Amino acid sequence: MLSRIAHDFFKERKILISQAHVNLIINKCNGDRGVLKNELSKIEYFSENKTKISTEDLLKLVNLAENHSISELIDNCLAKNQKKTINILNDNNFSSEDCIIITRTFINKSKRIMKLSEDYQSNGSLDKTIANAKPPIFWKDKEIVKQQINKWSPNQISELIYSLNEIELQIKKNFTNPINIVSDFILNQASTNH
Repeated sequence: MLSRIAHDFFKERKILISQAHVNLIINKCNGDRGVLKNELSKIEYFSENKTKISTEDLLKLVNLAENHSISELIDNCLAKNQKKTINILNDNNFSSEDCIIITRTFINKSKRIMKLSEDYQSNGSLDKTIANAKPPIFWKDKEIVKQQINKWSPNQISELIYSLNEIELQIKKNFTNPINIVSDFILNQASTNH
């Protein structure tokens, strides 16, 4: 039913879109017709002067239902909370397309932890490091960020970022099995004691 709604929508507006992209939109809506209509209206507004939508455009436009979970996944992995990391991986149905988003989120969060870890090494105060962080750390994130800073040295984070770049290259070269590559890497990082 949702597939028919999406196909009719793109056909009426003469927007070229692949079946894979239609499937991505439908999957992100988790079977909710209201969410689908909301996403389609965003796409319609975006594509007023376009006849084709790229994957990159689509990922920016579509409400990524798992986006919060991706962020939560990375936060818990960086905090070395193995049990929570495994639960998030098991609870979510990440797609191949999500793998690049996961690695980019991981890289961005790792870079931030590296900066905070360097500040912590120079000032010796975890609370001062958190208080002086730019951009500021929201109150609800402070505890997990403290855990992350305590788990990683700047050198370890630097190695992690290098490894993440390698993982991203592997994903791009081996698009048949990206979920396994990313999941294995995340599980390894969450369980490894440095």
